[in-house]
Amino acid sequence: MAPLIELDSASVAAIDGRHVRAVALQGVRMEYVAGVLARTGQSAAGGRALVVGSGRGLVAAGLRDLGFDVLAVDPSDAATAMARQAYGEAGITHRTAPAEDLGLTDERFDLAYYADTFEITSELGPVLDQAARALRPGGVLVYDTVTRTLLSRLVYLGAFQAVPMTRIMPPGRYAAARLRKPAELIVALEHHGLRNADICEFKPTDPRSLLRAVMARRQGKIGDAQIPSIVDFELSPGSRVHVTYLGFAVADQP
Repeated sequence: MAPLIELDSASVAAIDGRHVRAVALQGVRMEYVAGVLARTGQSAAGGRALVVGSGRGLVAAGLRDLGFDVLAVDPSDAATAMARQAYGEAGITHRTAPAEDLGLTDERFDLAYYADTFEITSELGPVLDQAARALRPGGVLVYDTVTRTLLSRLVYLGAFQAVPMTRIMPPGRYAAARLRKPAELIVALEHHGLRNADICEFKPTDPRSLLRAVMARRQGKIGDAQIPSIVDFELSPGSRVHVTYLGFAVADQP
């Protein structure tokens, strides 16, 4: 019998592809953030960070451990509840809101991390408008997303979403029109006063390990926590982006 594919599910029987992806990418995400802080001369200690698309809270917890005071926002009530249960309120405030309307007023952040957002939304303009409003002048937006190439479509629209043997996402989670090439995203960022400073491909060190991890998770041979021991992701600066990329932009000074 095929496994249950359900995002933000508390059921031990369900495969939550979003959390599978978050667990696999946590290491490379935090490595990139550390590099951005070093490049921009920012200190996490005493800083405020916003995480949008926070899911079950891994990125928020990673930023808290660096020293940030974190606001974690996700569109899913279920994911927010699981994040709160897993990581508590010490150093992290959890809220439920869509990326297109965060409900922030006068709050300003030194760093914002956008995960599982740019490749999901069909309304990128409002999302970036909210990001620009949330950052202080000179604040940093860090993001990871999926480009639009033949290979990315095969992976995200095919293997992760349609092929029975490797499917970990529900139908419709990804669409080609919502996968954006770096040049397209840079233009959109600049339109909202966010000057892109870097694009960096990231990829599995051994693509076969990603396939093994996904299949083992589907077969129930491993849990989510074991995924990083099977598949490792690495930054590939200077390389052409084939599937996934990280980047950061800086909010304009007044």
